[in-house]
Amino acid sequence: MKLARSREAGDRERLLTGIIDLCEAGQASGEPTHPDIQALLNSIFMTLVVEAERDIRHRLSERLADADWAPSALINIMALDEIDIARPIIARSPVLQDHDLIRLLVQATLEHQIEIARRPRLPGAVVEAIISRDEPAVLTALASNETAEISPDAMGRLVGRSRQVVALRSPLARHPKLSSDLAEQLYLLVGRALRDALASRFHLDPAKMQAAVNDALRAAHRGENDDDVAPVEQDEDREEMERSLIEKLDSAGQLRPGYLLRVLREGRLQLFVMALARLGKFESAQIRRAIDSGRPELLALACSAVGIDRSVFPTILEHVRQLNGGRPGGGDEGVRRAASAFGPFTPDIAGMAFRQAVGQV
Repeated sequence: MKLARSREAGDRERLLTGIIDLCEAGQASGEPTHPDIQALLNSIFMTLVVEAERDIRHRLSERLADADWAPSALINIMALDEIDIARPIIARSPVLQDHDLIRLLVQATLEHQIEIARRPRLPGAVVEAIISRDEPAVLTALASNETAEISPDAMGRLVGRSRQVVALRSPLARHPKLSSDLAEQLYLLVGRALRDALASRFHLDPAKMQAAVNDALRAAHRGENDDDVAPVEQDEDREEMERSLIEKLDSAGQLRPGYLLRVLREGRLQLFVMALARLGKFESAQIRRAIDSGRPELLALACSAVGIDRSVFPTILEHVRQLNGGRPGGGDEGVRRAASAFGPFTPDIAGMAFRQAVGQV
């Protein structure tokens, strides 16, 4: 009662923790909770959590993420909170049902939708809802979720969508539910490394597939493909052509920080990786590790090292996340952490910090 009367944040957290301990002890005893007591607990949790500070809500989300006794209304509210608070709830809470997840897809932010698509063992009904909404970044996150209940029909639609959404191709090529027939379709869209992987995994006939690639390329050159279909990747030459382009721009003094935002707006993530690596004298693999991590401050350090302004970085981060399945993660809190990368130090120091930090990823 003393804690309940107090308005101190620490006392509020102690009260919440104490109630959770009592609930967990009750569950361990095996005795069912009386409906009147459950209703009272629901009311207490809702009152305390709504008024709680951000840090308390963050710790509470971690504590309640695995609790099957947690009030459904509370869990649904926390799933709509800031992404860093909502993430454990969306990823793990057994309380969230299919209709809760589908409603979140409609009501929540893009980052919340991406986290839903990454949820382990995502039910088929939610998979269908994600595909129907047709948001590229969310589709890419779904394609990377190997435990999701993706039906053969849904997988076929994802492969079909990859004709326009280039970011879908790589995760689909590695997906365990990809069939041989779909692998042949995807083969026509990807580069040499993924083609080799598909041919090896599905025992595709190299001569037959190369003939199909040549036919697709000739059709593209004749303008027979649909206007809204992304061009077939120029197989083994594509990466080398992009690398050569970056080298020529650099040699001519035309490779500048502004080029990074331009290629992102064009949806060319790999070219962004190569250009940023060249500008900062980094390895492309280091940039790739940074953008695939959950730490946007790593990308911010790399951008700071090449002279990107603090005000431009949020736009760069947004484009990278859209093209890379929502990565680097970290949500809004990650954006705030990333701002510290543009502190009062020189680009050389930022570059050194980036190399050291990304080496630990």
